[in-house]
Parts: sequence; C-alpha cells; structure tokens
Amino acid sequence: MKLRIRENTLRFRLGRSEVESFGRTGMIGDKVRFGPKMDEFGYSLKKTPQTKFSASFTDGMIVVHVPAADADSWANSDEVSLAGTFLPDEQTELKILIEKDFVCLNAHNDEDQSDRYPHPKGDSAF
Repeated sequence: MKLRIRENTLRFRLGRSEVESFGRTGMIGDKVRFGPKMDEFGYSLKKTPQTKFSASFTDGMIVVHVPAADADSWANSDEVSLAGTFLPDEQTELKILIEKDFVCLNAHNDEDQSDRYPHPKGDSAF
C-alpha cells in the first residue's frame, strides 16, 4: 500500500492483493521503521459500520476509518477510487482518496508491478 500526503489530503493506492485483503479482513496497513530504537510511522485503513469517513493520528499512526458498505462495494467492483472527507472540527477538512494501483505506463525504476491492476491505456509498462 502506498500513501501520498499533500496538504490536507491522504491518498492511498492499493495493489490487487491488498484490495482483496482489505475487502476480506476489513483492515490493511503498513509502516516505516526508522531503526531499532527509533519511532515508527504507520498508516492503515479500517472498515467501520459508520456511514462517514473518519481519521485519527496517534502515536505515529494514521488510521482512516472507511464505511464498510462503501469499502465492500469498491473492493468487489471495477470502480477505481473511493473518496470521502472527514471534518474533525469547523476549520479542518481532511480529504481521503483510496485507489486501485495501476501498472505504470512509463516504468522508470525496478519496482515490482506484478500485483497492480492493468492500466486502462495499456496492459504493461512497456
């Protein structure tokens, strides 16, 4: 799972097996380790019975709660993205975007793309 953070937007990209796992178990996450005695930075998606997105950041962990009905519909369809917003207070809006990760058309590194979805404009990075 990839996470892109820009301003008040969280953008998650999931490969095929990650979408399947999230749909089946209701949770997926990852973390960055900064060494054996350093803190970790983690991020996860969790299904919730609530009807709205919510999010928290505690002890170096971003947790985004995704409405289960929306998550299940997205995971079991050809829909590319699932979007929502979280309003933690009157001045703050956090935008959340969860996407299925496509094969890059212009591969520029050695990153494994075998678990990605076929790109709508082509089947491979070549």
